[in-house]
Amino acid sequence: MFRKSTYISYLLFLLSFIGMAQTDIPAQKELKIDVANKIDDTKKPEQGTSLKIPSVVNNNPEVKMDMSARNPVKMEDDRNLVQAGYGMKIDPKAGPRRPKEGSKEHFPDMYLGDVKSNGTFVGIVCRDHEYVDGDRVKIYVNEKVADPNILLTGSFKGVNVDLEEGFNRIDFEALNVGSSPPNTAQIDVYDDQGKLIYSNKWLLSTGSKASLIITKD
Repeated sequence: MFRKSTYISYLLFLLSFIGMAQTDIPAQKELKIDVANKIDDTKKPEQGTSLKIPSVVNNNPEVKMDMSARNPVKMEDDRNLVQAGYGMKIDPKAGPRRPKEGSKEHFPDMYLGDVKSNGTFVGIVCRDHEYVDGDRVKIYVNEKVADPNILLTGSFKGVNVDLEEGFNRIDFEALNVGSSPPNTAQIDVYDDQGKLIYSNKWLLSTGSKASLIITKD
């Protein structure tokens, strides 16, 4: 009796297990595949509210420019613009100036320039062109003394110089500056025909020289 009841219980347990196993198997369904998100080419593009994109791009936009109207570019307010040189203070004493008689400046050697003459000789004369105050000079021709002491007055005084071929150097050495420095003089050069071919002036301190070159071909 005990065995029979045990067998029936085991059979019932087995049947219940089989029933539970059948209920866990899912039912099979047929899988249908179709086109997703099909695009409609005939539909017009939608235009949003925040960003509007035109459907057609205009490659030739019309630009209106009025060339007759003047509208210059201004980098600064007109009220801040001033004329060039505004506010500049110019010293009236600046610039080249000519020393006057009575100057205490030192006047060094000076080169008077050069002149050409093919004559036999030239006449060189000089005079004090400022105040006649006792200026005296010594004249050298090619480093040789031609006149040791000439007192410069209001009238021309000088020497005749025989010309050598090539360069002929004439030096005028200031022996003093007179009572009103510097030593001042005007020099004129005449050819052997009496024609004025050169004229200049010098300003020298004592011991300084003014040099002139006369060339002969």
